[in-house]
Amino acid sequence: MVHNAYDSFKLINNCPTKIDAVESYGSKLLVGCSDGSLRIYGPDSSIADQSPPFDPLTLRKKPYALERTVEWFSKKALLSMKVLESRGLLLSLSESIAFHRLPNFETIVVIAKAKGANVYSWDDRRGLLCFARQKRVCIFRHDGHGFLEVKEFGVPDTVKSISWSGENICVGVRKDYMILNATNGALSEVFSSGKIAPPLVVPLPSGELILGKIHSLRVPYPLIQTIVLHDACHLIKSNNAIVVASNNSVYGLFPVPLGAQIVQLTASGEFEEALALCKLLPPKDADLRVARERSIHTRYAHYLFDNGCYEEAMEHFLASQVDIIYVLSLYPSIVLPKTTTIPKRLSPDDSSCLSDDLETLLPQPSDSDENAAFEFKKTSHNTLMALIKYLQKKGYNIVEKAAAEGMEEVVLDAIGDNFTSARSKKSNKRHGNIPINSAARHMAAILDTALLQALLLTGQPSAALELLNGLNYCDVKICEELLRNGNHYAALLELYKSNSMHRESLKLLHQLVEESKRNQSHAEEFGPEAIIEYLKPLCGTDPMLVLEFSLFVLENRPTQTIELFLSGNIPADMVNAYLKQHAPNMQGRYLELMLAMNENRISANLQNEMVQISLSEVLEWYSELSAQQMWDEKAYSPTRKKLLSALESISGYNPEALLEHLPPDALFEERAILFGKMNQHELALSLYVHKLHVPELALAYCDRVYDSAVHRLPVKSSGNLYLTLLQIYLNPQKTTKYFENSIMNLVSSSNTSTQKVSSVASLKSKVGRKKIASIEGAEDMRISPSNTDTTIEESSEEGGSTIMFDRVLDLLSRRWDRINGAYALKILPRETKLQNLLPFLGPLVKKSSEAYRNSSVIKSLRQTESLQVKDELYNQRKATVKISRDSTCSLCDKKIGTTVFAIYPNRKTLVHFVCFRDSQNKKVVTRGSLLKSDDVGVYA
Repeated sequence: MVHNAYDSFKLINNCPTKIDAVESYGSKLLVGCSDGSLRIYGPDSSIADQSPPFDPLTLRKKPYALERTVEWFSKKALLSMKVLESRGLLLSLSESIAFHRLPNFETIVVIAKAKGANVYSWDDRRGLLCFARQKRVCIFRHDGHGFLEVKEFGVPDTVKSISWSGENICVGVRKDYMILNATNGALSEVFSSGKIAPPLVVPLPSGELILGKIHSLRVPYPLIQTIVLHDACHLIKSNNAIVVASNNSVYGLFPVPLGAQIVQLTASGEFEEALALCKLLPPKDADLRVARERSIHTRYAHYLFDNGCYEEAMEHFLASQVDIIYVLSLYPSIVLPKTTTIPKRLSPDDSSCLSDDLETLLPQPSDSDENAAFEFKKTSHNTLMALIKYLQKKGYNIVEKAAAEGMEEVVLDAIGDNFTSARSKKSNKRHGNIPINSAARHMAAILDTALLQALLLTGQPSAALELLNGLNYCDVKICEELLRNGNHYAALLELYKSNSMHRESLKLLHQLVEESKRNQSHAEEFGPEAIIEYLKPLCGTDPMLVLEFSLFVLENRPTQTIELFLSGNIPADMVNAYLKQHAPNMQGRYLELMLAMNENRISANLQNEMVQISLSEVLEWYSELSAQQMWDEKAYSPTRKKLLSALESISGYNPEALLEHLPPDALFEERAILFGKMNQHELALSLYVHKLHVPELALAYCDRVYDSAVHRLPVKSSGNLYLTLLQIYLNPQKTTKYFENSIMNLVSSSNTSTQKVSSVASLKSKVGRKKIASIEGAEDMRISPSNTDTTIEESSEEGGSTIMFDRVLDLLSRRWDRINGAYALKILPRETKLQNLLPFLGPLVKKSSEAYRNSSVIKSLRQTESLQVKDELYNQRKATVKISRDSTCSLCDKKIGTTVFAIYPNRKTLVHFVCFRDSQNKKVVTRGSLLKSDDVGVYA
């Protein structure tokens, strides 16, 4: 839109003669008249000044009066004039080009060769003048005293316009623009000026040129202002204005201050042009420019918002840097926290164009007009979409400041400062209340709360969920109500989670899972797995909360819940106590998985408790079958298999306590394992042989004990276990009787310990002595090298008993390499045939022979090696060393001479004996060899 960029003022009125040329000189005007005179005008001192404070080098905005007249300034009419301020000269073009000294205007030189010239151009930096006459272009240089001709070039036609362009000259010839090389006169075409417009070259202060092409203005150079001046024929630029001359008058076009132009454009709604002018304000007015730009952006934003351009409006609100609370006041549907003060209007400096009633900015629907309601809904959606983009762009900096503020609190909390206040702030944040002194987080809460509402109102629940998944400061109270009313449960869960409201979140999850079970709604989204996934991160921070809310999923997903306990590193004792109270049927399963994962992660008490749980289940199963007279010792239920595996693999339980619970006439395999844990090997082997009648288990037991002890004890000690098994085979009646006596002792000890007596202390002492006596009796029955002879005598006395001779031979043939052959032969009955012992004695003798032969070979090799070492020592000792007059000590660097010396084994390092004695406790390194004093020989 056209606005007033210049103010027109008549400087000279009714000049007596026709004006042919005009130029400004400081605050004066030089007027060349048709009669050849030069009239000098100055500001009329008798009239008030309308221009800014006086500057002697600028034109004044007041009428000018004639100060003096230079008659016969030129013989013919002046075509143009130019003041050369840096050189104090005035250049005039008439019938020729003349130079006049300022301020007296006397002529100092006339360039005769310029006669007939019609255009010229002056390069003030280099002092060069170029002019054109007919088809010639001449170049002159001012040397400080006069003008010297430099070059002259020919052109195709009469030059109509000319200007310096750097080192070259731009000329307008016919209808074309050309560049003339000032050095060699070469011409190059640029482009045509058009069929109508003559070529026009206008130099700019920056050194660039404007070349006219057509008589019209196009974007981006639209028409700004039209000033009507009749008969205007001359136009020049002065320091602070544009001078326009008609036949008898001179006008000054003074620029309107940028501030006033900006006000005009803003008032007329030309906001883009106003913003463009703001960028032209001088750097010293930077604060003013910023304030004006913000004000214009705010006005422009309201104008666009009022006309339905919501996204563009938000862009200008963003540029205006107004508070987001003000922008949100345009949206009555957005609920803000109660502590937020909503502005009713802007300040006078920024919002004179704002409507008094902000709610009228949005069109209200009519109840009777469906189309109007649809248009309102569409308009409301568009406004909210624009608001979303605005808030997302504003959000980064605001949330970043809030996060930095929170980080400061964490640091203060870590170093112990403001501990109480920091904790109170955290608790307030959890319940959605932002501390009053937290300005950044308060603003972040307003922004995130509004953004969440806008996303939900525009039907973008997935985007709302994404917002809550990240760092956010949403107001819990407002958002909770909105999400519940809209059934946006996934987003509500994230809202609780982001504010550490885990109890509320888990309650909601439990409710959703229950509803999904009843009516299959949200069945895929909210199942027991959702609770387990939510509990996983809480295991390390709030294990009691995890245990509290895992009861429901424990019933539906037992395995996954126990895996949750295991993966979450919740203390096993805590989980066990919790399961024992709330889900005892899952206690054993948990301990099994825990043990399978890592035996070291559960204590001995828990291991013992797990075994007792399994044992109680097996005893219950045994009682049921015994009552039905269906018990079979070789029957294995899954529970019994689990118990046997636990007894074998676990080492932390108390076997003595478990033995008291076993029935005396059943569960022999369990009893054998417990005897093995107590190192009662003979009792364990007797059970395998005489009660279970599975000798393979007895042999496997011996192998297992032997393999486990081979790395800890001498093999000879662990090998005695095979002799024990051998004796059991040889004396079945004795071992059976010993086993029955041991069982009776254990049973009687158990019964005695359960009786009520008056003296508890004495009872415990007696029971303890009985247990010790039984254990000592069992130890006396063990086979060891010290009691082998006694065992042999006993076995010979029992020679008339039934002997399991086939098992004896099988054991000797299969484990001949682990059994002491001498002891085994002493134990065997005298009537044993050697032919039956061939599978045992054959490999044993062969192995012994090989060992003897290998030892002999090794002995011979070591003797040979010893002889070689002695021979090498003899050769080394008989080597000679030559001492010359130049031989020196390696320690003191003095000559050896005839003194006592020592020589190192390398036969090269010589030292004085005195030097050697002083350093005999040190190591001498010579030529990379490490030498010890013990290897040094001494010679006189």
